This record gives sequence, C-alpha cells and structure tokens, in this order.
Amino acid sequence: MSASNYIIGGNDEHGQNPPTANKRTPIMPYLERSIYENEFNRPAKIYYFISLLRSGFNVFDVHPEIYDVPISTRVSRANNANITLLVTFAYNAFGSGQSFNSVSGALTFYSERNVFAERSKELSEDVFLGITENSLQTKGLGISTLANVGILQSVRAPSTLAECGFMTNLREARLMLDPAWQKSIAFGATQGICTYMGEPYISEGNPNAYPILRRNSRGNYVKILQYYLTIYGYDVNADGIFGINTESAVKQFQADNGLIADGIVGRLTWAKLLLTQPSANVLRRGSRGTSVYYLQMKLLSKLYPLGNVDSIFGQRTENAVKAFQTESGLTADGIVGPLTWAMINTLDSPRN
Repeated sequence: MSASNYIIGGNDEHGQNPPTANKRTPIMPYLERSIYENEFNRPAKIYYFISLLRSGFNVFDVHPEIYDVPISTRVSRANNANITLLVTFAYNAFGSGQSFNSVSGALTFYSERNVFAERSKELSEDVFLGITENSLQTKGLGISTLANVGILQSVRAPSTLAECGFMTNLREARLMLDPAWQKSIAFGATQGICTYMGEPYISEGNPNAYPILRRNSRGNYVKILQYYLTIYGYDVNADGIFGINTESAVKQFQADNGLIADGIVGRLTWAKLLLTQPSANVLRRGSRGTSVYYLQMKLLSKLYPLGNVDSIFGQRTENAVKAFQTESGLTADGIVGPLTWAMINTLDSPRN
C-alpha cells in the first residue's frame, strides 16, 4: 500500500475564539498577556497536515473550528471518518499554572484502554522520537499512559497525544508563538508517522518543484496551498478544490506580497507561501508580506510586543526591531538585514 491509502487524523487541543478557560501560560513578561495553548496547537496541527499531504497521505481534521468543541464530538468525527491513526497536539503545564518554573521538554501519551493499545504505544514512541530527533525541541521526557482521556481511548484507531513543551517554562512558553518552532515540531511528528507507517517522508524541498495551480485544480497540493493561506490569516476551506474562494484568497495574497495578482500559483507564489528562506529579503518600514509576518511572530516569541500581527512593517514593528537590535548589541536602525536576521532566526532572546 502507498501513503495515499491512509487517512491520518489531526487534533488541536482547546480553542482560541473564545479561548478555553485556564489553558494558557502565566502572564508573559514584556507582552503583558498570557499565550493561549491553542495559539501553538492550531498552527502546529496545520503544519502537520501540510507535511502529511506533501508525503502523500490523506488527512482528516477532527477539530476544524477555531473554538473548542467537546471531546465526544471529536471522537465521533474520527470514528465516522475511519481514520488510520490520530495525533493530538497539546502543550503541558507544571505546578499551579500561575508562575514559571524549570520543568521542560516533550512527551507523548497513549491509552491502554484503546482497542489498539499496543499500536498506540508504538505510534507514541515513533512520534516522540520524530519530535525530539527531527525538530527544534530536543529535550524529551519519554512516553506515558493516560486514563479516561476520550481522544486517546475512545478513537477506534491508534492514537497519541503529544505534549510538545511546557507553558509554565518561560522559554518554551514564548516559543509557542515561534513559527519555526511550530513547523519543526509538526514536521517532526510527521517524520514519526512515516516511520510508524513505513512510508518515506517528503521534506519541504524547493518551491520551484511545486506544481502550478489554478482555478479547478484539485488534490493534495491544493490543500497544501489552502493550509498555508490559513496560516497567514486568509479565510479558505481546505477542501482540496481550487474554487472561486481559493482563487480570491490567492489573488489577495499575491497583492499583499507584491506579486502579480493573477490567481495562478507558480514558483514566485509558492516561494512566498513556503517561506523557506525568510531572511532572503531586507525588511524595513513599509515592507509587507509573509517575511514580515514571520518577523513579527519571531519578535513576539522573543518577548518584543508590536501590536497585531498584520504582515505590515509599521511603526510598532520598527520600534520592536530597534529594541531587539539594541538588546542584541546591533545597530538600532530598524532595518532587518543579514546581521539582524541571523539573531532573529535563533530560538534565543535577550529577554529570556
């Protein structure tokens, strides 16, 4: 059998709008707000779907909503879809949840009550190794069991829950907003699934190798396109069909990124979507597009507040860049060139 014969499920714990009560970090210094757990879980799930589709699998989202839904609903959806397996993305906490501590690392869980308990254990092991060996999260705490967790025990397929870090560890809490962190953990989980399924993992690769897409295109790469648009805030349904709504979103995306808004997804549009080299461009006041989105998310993950993430390099983003440059020992000119990018692209921060 090939990857296309399998349906791989994904689930992101909790919700954002409205946010699930208590599922958040302590108040983050400098940002003066909590980070909600689903601010990591949801984009990680989307990047996971992207990497699965790239590797030839079919995917099924048991929680497409931005708000929380009951576990029983998610379980019913998974079982009705006859999924092959399920991975749930989550973030852990230790202690009271009101203050930060030093506990950190990733771990995965399975249920001994799942009808495929042994296979769930194997899946948990492979996903754990995928995350800790192939992502930016290198600290692992192992695998364990959880009882009375419906998403693990009631799904009629091997199921694992990945706690990808600790919201109560300041470093791992702020990294919840880092797109490089989100992406690497998601891609690591997919590498674990490929090991479990005995299928080859297809890396992100060169945007030049991606197919040209246009109105009426269908298939996995249309879904990949739709999921990337979702990451950047465009309202599309990832149904694998390049219809009028997807075309409109593509045209708006192209216009927002300084491309010809023809609705055809070719080499230049893929390059902006994948953003494999965010530091390829020098950014300054007035810049726009996905490189600015990436910059803004990285600055937030380093505890530099800048208001809304809008992919527009305005005054508040410039102020955040200057503060970051000053505290990193760089010239505070507000221009994001090679030296600033080199510091931005790390997981470190002068404020942690």
